[in-house]
Amino acid sequence: MSLVVRTLSEQIFTIIRERIISGDLPEEQPIRQDALANELGVSKIPLREALARLEQEGLLTSQANRGFFVRSLGAGEAEEIYELRLAIEPDAAARAARVATADDQAAARDALTALDVAARDALHEVAHRNRAFHLALVRPLGAALTFQLIERLQVLAERYVVQHLKPAGREDRAHEEHQALLDAWLARDEARVAGFLTDHIGATLVDLRTQLSR
Repeated sequence: MSLVVRTLSEQIFTIIRERIISGDLPEEQPIRQDALANELGVSKIPLREALARLEQEGLLTSQANRGFFVRSLGAGEAEEIYELRLAIEPDAAARAARVATADDQAAARDALTALDVAARDALHEVAHRNRAFHLALVRPLGAALTFQLIERLQVLAERYVVQHLKPAGREDRAHEEHQALLDAWLARDEARVAGFLTDHIGATLVDLRTQLSR
């Protein structure tokens, strides 16, 4: 597969990121940079730039003289990510509901529709679409630092989202929870938004504790 030079670094980043999220790149094994560069038809310089960016996002780790590795999923990391989300995201989404414009509301509806389509037809996009939906509920708040923190946590949570949705029936439950959350958000019911989102994030964390302790 050959890449367009104009957006070379960004395309490499996106491709490798998708492979990490989907599990195509195995954990705790060194990434074979020569083979990956040959496969993508690129030099190692933009590849290393993309790998370094993925390390900054917390998806990779590096070791001297050994290169880059996919970080392992862990119960401790999941606990920290989801506890931080619980501390920040429900309140932010609730306050955003109060000030959302008609365009913001349309964007949130579209984001949930895109998530549902991905769940039905493009499972490899579910984690990304899930992040987009949750961020659409926070964006209208206009609090740049809060948004950046939540976005960072959403990026780190994506691999856990994929893990969480593996058992049968989880996707249906997630859809129902997302729809109830969106309905409350569109109605500007701040208390229900905060409550639904707290329950949604909390239930996911409970499930992950069980899954990751096996």
